[in-house]
Amino acid sequence: DKAPLSKGLLLVPSAISILLTLLFQHYQKFFAYNLQAIKEDFQIWRLVCGRAICLDLKDTFCSSLLIYNFRIFERRYGSRKFSSFLLGAWTLSALFDFLLVEAAQYVFGITINSLPSGFLGPVFALFVPFYCSIPRVQVTQVLGYFSITNKTLVYVLGLQLLTSGSYIWILALSGLISGICYNSSILKVHRILCVPSWVAKIFSWTLEPIFSSAEPTNEIRVGMGATVDIQRQQRMELLDRQIMMSQVAQMRRQRQQQGGMINWNRLFPPLRHRHNENYQDHHPSDQDTPPPTEVSEEQVARLMEMGFSRGDALEALRASNNDLNVATNFLLQH
Repeated sequence: DKAPLSKGLLLVPSAISILLTLLFQHYQKFFAYNLQAIKEDFQIWRLVCGRAICLDLKDTFCSSLLIYNFRIFERRYGSRKFSSFLLGAWTLSALFDFLLVEAAQYVFGITINSLPSGFLGPVFALFVPFYCSIPRVQVTQVLGYFSITNKTLVYVLGLQLLTSGSYIWILALSGLISGICYNSSILKVHRILCVPSWVAKIFSWTLEPIFSSAEPTNEIRVGMGATVDIQRQQRMELLDRQIMMSQVAQMRRQRQQQGGMINWNRLFPPLRHRHNENYQDHHPSDQDTPPPTEVSEEQVARLMEMGFSRGDALEALRASNNDLNVATNFLLQH
């Protein structure tokens, strides 16, 4: 939902890759990422075709799962900004592919005439904003030492994709470098390599209705509990932990700047009154009940621009004490 470009990148290249592998093998030569043909014969079309469709089904499967996980950025940035990032990363990674191949030949004496095909450079580039902006929430621990977080599976998929070919490390390195350049605004790349507004409007009128999806219901967006009540309770417990961590970090910064002791009573304000069987015997008095948090309409509007409903935005902002980052992260993960 609210990620038509990610859905298109997930379906169309995967379908073409399957058709080329099963039915049209004699056309695979047109989608080979042949660097020698591009440099010596100036077959620029190979640069486009070779960096769009995977010819290995294992690469297709892993890259499709990664694109599915990275759809969070299209919801956060919008389709135009997300497509601009992919365009910039695709262009920069193509340049870095040739530079890294020449560097490998100069330093190690390795002659590389072709690289694995597919939309792999931008996929690896998306690991940069994923590492920088997606919060890390611990899920469990293995043997008491190794933490399993909500980001572990994505990194495992990236490692699997990295080890699927002999020279795919060149695509991974060029993608990461291009992602760093675009994400850190080096040389103002995001201003040069961007999708014009008129192009975005054309695609929003033509292709977006094809790949758009209906908004899921609230019962589908809940957690993994066996019943609806347990699922809602899990969501509230996760929100409790996120808000507590945010408030602890904020109080630590204030203590470092101002000095003094932390008022620990401020770290655990009640999020809401939960009327279920676990809390039937607890009836807070009027003095213990905190006044309702006033929500900034500007922050509500910003969350609604990302595609969230007004009710969900109000609930998240009230629970997070008007912390836009915490509210956004919670809504994106649920």
